[in-house]
Amino acid sequence: MESLITALSPQSSGLSPTAAGLVIDNVTKEYPTPAEPLVVLRGVSFSLSPGDRVAVVGPSGSGKSTLLNILGTLDTPTAGTVTLAGVDPFRLSAKELAKFRSTRVGFVFQDHHLLPQCNALENVLIARLATGSVNKTDTDRAAELLKQVGLDDRATHLPAELSGGERQRVAIARALMNSPQLLLCDEPTGNLDTKTGQAVGDLLTRLAAQSRAILVTVTHSPTLAEMFPNKMGMVDGKLT
Repeated sequence: MESLITALSPQSSGLSPTAAGLVIDNVTKEYPTPAEPLVVLRGVSFSLSPGDRVAVVGPSGSGKSTLLNILGTLDTPTAGTVTLAGVDPFRLSAKELAKFRSTRVGFVFQDHHLLPQCNALENVLIARLATGSVNKTDTDRAAELLKQVGLDDRATHLPAELSGGERQRVAIARALMNSPQLLLCDEPTGNLDTKTGQAVGDLLTRLAAQSRAILVTVTHSPTLAEMFPNKMGMVDGKLT
Protein backbone atom coordinates (compact mmCIF):
# COMPACT_ATOMS: atom_id res chain seq x y z
CA MET A 1 0.00 0.00 0.00
CA GLU A 2 1.23 3.46 -0.80
CA SER A 3 2.34 5.24 2.34
CA LEU A 4 0.57 8.56 2.62
CA ILE A 5 1.99 11.98 3.15
CA THR A 6 1.97 12.86 6.83
CA ALA A 7 1.04 16.51 7.26
CA LEU A 8 2.83 17.91 10.28
CA SER A 9 1.88 21.05 12.10
CA PRO A 10 4.76 23.15 13.46
CA GLN A 11 3.69 22.20 16.97
CA SER A 12 3.25 18.47 16.43
CA SER A 13 6.19 17.18 14.39
CA GLY A 14 6.40 14.01 16.41
CA LEU A 15 8.03 11.84 13.75
CA SER A 16 11.67 11.01 14.34
CA PRO A 17 13.91 11.60 11.31
CA THR A 18 14.47 7.83 10.98
CA ALA A 19 10.74 7.07 10.92
CA ALA A 20 10.40 8.39 7.38
CA GLY A 21 12.79 8.93 4.53
CA LEU A 22 12.27 12.70 4.31
CA VAL A 23 11.06 14.93 7.12
CA ILE A 24 10.47 18.65 6.64
CA ASP A 25 9.67 20.38 9.92
CA ASN A 26 8.47 23.99 10.13
CA VAL A 27 10.71 25.22 7.31
CA THR A 28 10.69 28.97 6.72
CA LYS A 29 12.56 30.92 4.06
CA GLU A 30 13.02 34.68 4.10
CA TYR A 31 15.07 37.01 1.91
CA PRO A 32 16.23 40.41 3.20
CA THR A 33 14.91 43.54 1.48
CA PRO A 34 15.48 47.25 2.22
CA ALA A 35 12.08 47.43 3.87
CA GLU A 36 11.15 44.16 5.56
CA PRO A 37 12.05 40.49 4.93
CA LEU A 38 10.39 38.80 1.97
CA VAL A 39 8.82 35.63 3.35
CA VAL A 40 8.66 32.90 0.70
CA LEU A 41 8.01 29.79 2.83
CA ARG A 42 5.90 29.93 5.97
CA GLY A 43 6.32 26.97 8.33
CA VAL A 44 6.19 24.15 5.78
CA SER A 45 6.02 20.68 7.34
CA PHE A 46 5.48 17.20 5.89
CA SER A 47 7.13 13.78 5.71
CA LEU A 48 7.55 11.23 2.94
CA SER A 49 8.65 7.61 2.98
CA PRO A 50 10.74 5.69 0.42
CA GLY A 51 8.67 5.11 -2.71
CA ASP A 52 6.30 8.02 -2.08
CA ARG A 53 5.52 10.19 -5.10
CA VAL A 54 4.05 13.65 -4.65
CA ALA A 55 3.25 16.53 -6.98
CA VAL A 56 3.39 20.06 -5.57
CA VAL A 57 1.10 22.42 -7.46
CA GLY A 58 0.37 26.10 -7.11
CA PRO A 59 0.58 29.47 -8.84
CA SER A 60 3.86 31.12 -9.83
CA GLY A 61 5.50 32.81 -6.87
CA SER A 62 3.86 30.53 -4.31
CA GLY A 63 7.19 29.09 -3.10
CA LYS A 64 7.28 25.76 -4.99
CA SER A 65 10.72 26.18 -6.54
CA THR A 66 12.16 27.59 -3.33
CA LEU A 67 10.94 24.51 -1.48
CA LEU A 68 12.50 22.26 -4.14
CA ASN A 69 15.80 24.12 -3.90
CA ILE A 70 15.88 23.64 -0.13
CA LEU A 71 15.05 19.94 -0.43
CA GLY A 72 17.91 19.62 -2.91
CA THR A 73 20.26 21.60 -0.61
CA LEU A 74 20.73 24.25 -3.31
CA ASP A 75 19.37 26.81 -0.84
CA THR A 76 19.25 26.91 2.95
CA PRO A 77 16.18 27.42 5.14
CA THR A 78 15.97 30.46 7.37
CA ALA A 79 14.43 28.31 10.10
CA GLY A 80 13.20 24.74 10.52
CA THR A 81 14.86 21.41 9.70
CA VAL A 82 15.24 19.06 6.76
CA THR A 83 16.34 15.46 7.26
CA LEU A 84 16.81 12.68 4.70
CA ALA A 85 17.25 9.18 6.12
CA GLY A 86 18.13 10.72 9.47
CA VAL A 87 20.73 13.17 8.12
CA ASP A 88 20.36 16.94 8.35
CA PRO A 89 22.39 18.08 5.32
CA PHE A 90 22.62 21.65 6.58
CA ARG A 91 24.74 20.49 9.50
CA LEU A 92 27.36 18.99 7.17
CA SER A 93 30.62 20.59 6.10
CA ALA A 94 30.80 22.00 2.57
CA LYS A 95 32.66 18.90 1.35
CA GLU A 96 30.23 16.52 3.06
CA LEU A 97 27.26 18.48 1.71
CA ALA A 98 28.55 18.24 -1.87
CA LYS A 99 28.91 14.47 -1.47
CA PHE A 100 25.45 14.22 0.09
CA ARG A 101 23.89 16.15 -2.80
CA SER A 102 25.64 14.14 -5.52
CA THR A 103 24.95 10.70 -4.03
CA ARG A 104 21.58 11.05 -2.31
CA VAL A 105 19.69 13.53 -4.48
CA GLY A 106 18.82 13.39 -8.18
CA PHE A 107 17.57 16.37 -10.17
CA VAL A 108 15.41 16.65 -13.30
CA PHE A 109 14.82 20.20 -14.51
CA GLN A 110 12.52 21.73 -17.11
CA ASP A 111 15.54 21.97 -19.41
CA HIS A 112 17.54 18.78 -19.81
CA HIS A 113 20.95 20.45 -19.26
CA LEU A 114 22.78 17.76 -21.26
CA LEU A 115 26.34 18.46 -22.35
CA PRO A 116 26.15 18.97 -26.12
CA GLN A 117 29.58 17.47 -26.82
CA CYS A 118 28.78 14.21 -24.98
CA ASN A 119 26.58 11.40 -26.27
CA ALA A 120 23.62 10.01 -24.34
CA LEU A 121 25.64 7.36 -22.49
CA GLU A 122 28.35 9.85 -21.52
CA ASN A 123 25.75 12.32 -20.27
CA VAL A 124 24.31 9.67 -17.95
CA LEU A 125 27.82 8.86 -16.70
CA ILE A 126 28.43 12.54 -15.85
CA ALA A 127 26.52 11.95 -12.60
CA ARG A 128 28.99 9.24 -11.66
CA LEU A 129 32.02 11.38 -12.52
CA ALA A 130 30.89 13.84 -9.85
CA THR A 131 31.54 11.18 -7.19
CA GLY A 132 34.77 9.68 -8.58
CA SER A 133 36.13 7.77 -11.53
CA VAL A 134 33.98 5.66 -13.86
CA ASN A 135 34.45 1.91 -14.21
CA LYS A 136 32.83 -0.82 -16.29
CA THR A 137 30.13 -1.40 -13.67
CA ASP A 138 29.15 2.25 -13.95
CA THR A 139 29.08 2.06 -17.75
CA ASP A 140 26.92 -1.05 -17.60
CA ARG A 141 24.52 0.68 -15.21
CA ALA A 142 24.28 3.74 -17.44
CA ALA A 143 23.55 1.51 -20.43
CA GLU A 144 20.87 -0.33 -18.45
CA LEU A 145 19.24 2.96 -17.42
CA LEU A 146 19.14 4.08 -21.06
CA LYS A 147 17.48 0.77 -21.84
CA GLN A 148 14.92 1.37 -19.10
CA VAL A 149 14.03 4.75 -20.59
CA GLY A 150 13.81 3.22 -24.07
CA LEU A 151 17.00 4.71 -25.50
CA ASP A 152 19.42 1.78 -25.65
CA ASP A 153 19.63 2.24 -29.42
CA ARG A 154 20.45 5.96 -29.02
CA ALA A 155 23.33 5.65 -26.56
CA THR A 156 25.92 7.04 -28.97
CA HIS A 157 23.77 9.92 -30.23
CA LEU A 158 24.56 13.51 -29.27
CA PRO A 159 21.78 15.64 -27.70
CA ALA A 160 21.37 17.54 -30.99
CA GLU A 161 20.46 14.23 -32.62
CA LEU A 162 17.72 13.48 -30.07
CA SER A 163 14.16 14.78 -29.81
CA GLY A 164 13.03 16.89 -26.86
CA GLY A 165 11.39 13.91 -25.20
CA GLU A 166 14.47 11.75 -25.75
CA ARG A 167 16.72 14.38 -24.22
CA GLN A 168 14.50 14.56 -21.15
CA ARG A 169 14.59 10.77 -20.85
CA VAL A 170 18.39 10.91 -20.86
CA ALA A 171 18.14 13.51 -18.07
CA ILE A 172 15.95 11.12 -16.06
CA ALA A 173 18.47 8.31 -16.52
CA ARG A 174 21.26 10.65 -15.39
CA ALA A 175 19.26 11.63 -12.28
CA LEU A 176 18.89 7.95 -11.36
CA MET A 177 22.53 7.02 -12.05
CA ASN A 178 23.69 7.24 -8.43
CA SER A 179 20.55 5.53 -7.04
CA PRO A 180 19.38 8.64 -5.15
CA GLN A 181 17.10 8.43 -2.14
CA LEU A 182 15.39 11.65 -3.22
CA LEU A 183 14.44 12.58 -6.80
CA LEU A 184 13.45 16.22 -7.37
CA CYS A 185 11.80 17.46 -10.57
CA ASP A 186 11.08 21.06 -11.53
CA GLU A 187 8.50 21.24 -14.36
CA PRO A 188 10.00 18.13 -16.04
CA THR A 189 7.44 18.21 -18.86
CA GLY A 190 7.21 22.00 -19.21
CA ASN A 191 9.08 22.12 -22.54
CA LEU A 192 7.31 19.13 -24.08
CA ASP A 193 4.12 18.73 -26.08
CA THR A 194 1.16 17.08 -24.34
CA LYS A 195 1.68 13.56 -25.71
CA THR A 196 5.44 13.53 -25.09
CA GLY A 197 4.95 15.11 -21.66
CA GLN A 198 2.54 12.37 -20.65
CA ALA A 199 4.98 9.69 -21.80
CA VAL A 200 7.82 11.31 -19.82
CA GLY A 201 5.57 11.68 -16.76
CA ASP A 202 4.58 8.01 -16.92
CA LEU A 203 8.23 7.00 -17.21
CA LEU A 204 9.33 9.23 -14.36
CA THR A 205 6.74 8.00 -11.87
CA ARG A 206 7.27 4.34 -12.86
CA LEU A 207 11.06 4.41 -12.51
CA ALA A 208 10.90 6.31 -9.22
CA ALA A 209 8.50 3.70 -7.83
CA GLN A 210 10.73 0.86 -9.01
CA SER A 211 13.83 2.38 -7.41
CA ARG A 212 11.95 3.26 -4.18
CA ALA A 213 13.19 6.82 -4.46
CA ILE A 214 11.13 9.60 -2.90
CA LEU A 215 9.84 11.64 -5.84
CA VAL A 216 8.86 15.29 -5.40
CA THR A 217 7.77 17.18 -8.52
CA VAL A 218 6.64 20.78 -8.79
CA THR A 219 4.45 21.50 -11.78
CA HIS A 220 1.80 23.75 -13.28
CA SER A 221 0.51 20.85 -15.37
CA PRO A 222 -2.77 19.29 -14.13
CA THR A 223 -2.10 16.34 -16.46
CA LEU A 224 1.26 15.60 -14.83
CA ALA A 225 -0.09 16.15 -11.31
CA GLU A 226 -2.87 13.61 -11.89
CA MET A 227 -0.22 10.92 -12.52
CA PHE A 228 0.86 11.16 -8.87
CA PRO A 229 -0.90 9.27 -6.07
CA ASN A 230 -0.30 12.19 -3.71
CA LYS A 231 -0.65 15.93 -4.34
CA MET A 232 0.03 19.03 -2.26
CA GLY A 233 -1.01 22.58 -3.05
CA MET A 234 1.12 25.58 -2.22
CA VAL A 235 -0.30 29.09 -1.87
CA ASP A 236 1.62 32.09 -0.51
CA GLY A 237 4.36 29.93 0.97
CA LYS A 238 2.01 27.54 2.78
CA LEU A 239 0.91 24.00 1.99
CA THR A 240 -2.85 23.66 1.57
